[in-house]
Amino acid sequence: MCIVLLAGLLSSAGVIGWVVYAETHLPPVRPSDVIIVLGAQVKADGSLSLALARRLTKAVTAYQQQPQLIIVCGAQGENEPAPEGQVMRDWLIARGIPEEDVAAETSSFNTRENLMYARALMAQRGLAQALVVTSDYHVARALALCKQLGIAATGAGSASEPAYWIKNHVREGLSWVKFWAETLLGQN
Repeated sequence: MCIVLLAGLLSSAGVIGWVVYAETHLPPVRPSDVIIVLGAQVKADGSLSLALARRLTKAVTAYQQQPQLIIVCGAQGENEPAPEGQVMRDWLIARGIPEEDVAAETSSFNTRENLMYARALMAQRGLAQALVVTSDYHVARALALCKQLGIAATGAGSASEPAYWIKNHVREGLSWVKFWAETLLGQN
């Protein structure tokens, strides 16, 4: 029993170590012709979660450096008053991003779907190089998914709240395990 517990703890530590390593060893950001912002929680009152606000703020900074289409992604989850993509679009427009420069994708429920639907919007508009904006701990896996989906991309991570460091990294570690399993089983 102790050996199984020890093996589980070591495996967990190894996966979290991988998440931290991947997060701190990202490829440099390259020029892009589209910014993809991955969804995060919209609160029941319609306000943005801290993670989503930080992602959108990072996207605004990237847009100000190089104006281009911003694709915002996310469906309506439980306890969300509207699809994440629509709330994100409205937030960006309210902060001065022109309507024609923001496209909302409102059908996706996970990172893979965010990117699949964003890829379709990119293809419709003839766009080829994405800057994926998400939370810092999430960038590496988002870029691995981009590679699987044939999206040329680099990533920019918004800073996460330090109080949620353990929760975010454990959750991301589990998501990496799922990603690796799906990849090995050819379910991607």
